[in-house]
Amino acid sequence: MFVHPEFDPIALHLGPLAIRWYGLMYLTGFLAVLLLGRYRIKHGANAPINNQQLDDLLFYGVLGVVLGGRLGYVLFYKPDYYWMHPLEIFYVWEGGMAFHGGFVGVMAAMWLYVRKHGIRWLNVMDFLAPLTAIGLGAGRLGNFINGELWGRVTDVPWAVAFPQHDMLPRHPSQLYQFALEGVVMFLLLWLYSSKPRPAGAVSGLFLIAYGLFRFLVEFVREPDAFMPSLALGLTMGQWLSVPMILIGVGLLRWSYVRK
Repeated sequence: MFVHPEFDPIALHLGPLAIRWYGLMYLTGFLAVLLLGRYRIKHGANAPINNQQLDDLLFYGVLGVVLGGRLGYVLFYKPDYYWMHPLEIFYVWEGGMAFHGGFVGVMAAMWLYVRKHGIRWLNVMDFLAPLTAIGLGAGRLGNFINGELWGRVTDVPWAVAFPQHDMLPRHPSQLYQFALEGVVMFLLLWLYSSKPRPAGAVSGLFLIAYGLFRFLVEFVREPDAFMPSLALGLTMGQWLSVPMILIGVGLLRWSYVRK
């Protein structure tokens, strides 16, 4: 097995300011949206927004990710704890973000923006869906660097031991998610959206791909100690992914039937 090198979670110091790897991963994701979005606007005739609107949407998206991700973690994973310690909801520097909450937060933020500017919400979501996969993958790399969200104990030859937790050989589930949610999903969505598709089709494929990849990886990911298995022995991440898959299938079918 391999041994996790226990990276310093702080990437660099700028005087009194400490820049963490996880923060850099978030920055990588936001930059990917900006750069890839500008590329699509420049080279694609079907972009529903211009560069200025992309900049504005990115600002709204950052707020949606942070607020939605934090509230999702509070409500989905530790509601009882935060009910007793409400001020700690704002301690975002201590960690605790949930993708599904961030996803809902981004959708809500995009809806507020397009409603104000008269742009079709579904077209904007289709445009943004392929751009977000790089950020999802970068976030999983951040989890691996921090030595968190490790996998279950295994005997596979590429198992990794995390000394900050224990020395048992574990699935590097963070890297599985990096490969699936970051690399595979980006290529899938980027190539699929490179040709004109009916409104909602790209968003539907995003929901199916992420929900399916997350559902599968949860089988080898160590559940949080404070989060017991739910009905049918599934984890919270799996139960939150099921409606994503079902809605994605319905949205994809609706988009082509409507076309």
